[in-house]
Amino acid sequence: MTVLAKVCGLVRAEDAAFAAATGADLLGFVSHPPSPRHCADLAVAAPYLDRAVLVQVAGSAEEVISVARRHGFRKVQPYLPAFRRQADIRALRESGLQVLLPWADEAGQIPVLADLYVWETGAAATGVVGGSGRTHAMAFPPPGDFLLAGGLDATNLQERVGSLPASLRAGFRGADAASRLEQAPGLKDPAKVTAFIRTAHALESA
Repeated sequence: MTVLAKVCGLVRAEDAAFAAATGADLLGFVSHPPSPRHCADLAVAAPYLDRAVLVQVAGSAEEVISVARRHGFRKVQPYLPAFRRQADIRALRESGLQVLLPWADEAGQIPVLADLYVWETGAAATGVVGGSGRTHAMAFPPPGDFLLAGGLDATNLQERVGSLPASLRAGFRGADAASRLEQAPGLKDPAKVTAFIRTAHALESA
């Protein structure tokens, strides 16, 4: 099965166009003003709605649904309050959205049904919600198929995937990278983007 390459933290139209043309399977657009990768104009995702992912920090599913419908997103990666995550993810899926659920590499999480999981370094370790450019121990896997995230680029992707426990290889579906593909926050480096996508596609999933 082909390994998916997700290029996240896209802000500029030219970077989104380059990642799409280079073969990125998923394109992540962040809606969270405190983030240095906040995409103030989500219209840049419009040409790529078949693979665009709305990455949003929100207080409720209704907020995510509103933004997704306004801009035509079909896929969402929502960061929601833990106490209501189960109900909100169910509401997102019932609304017809495909959910890529952030799954922190932390103990004690309640399994939540999603279409795909983004296995990343948690806020408890980084102090920030979402991408941090830091790897994790791969100790607390998600309950389903996942994209591996956290400090990835072409220089370490093959090694990180090779380090996955054998029992988890069947659930590996792709890789997600953002900050390590940049020249500066929000400014993608074409050479790094190209190398990451090619390295991901050269891998094999179960």
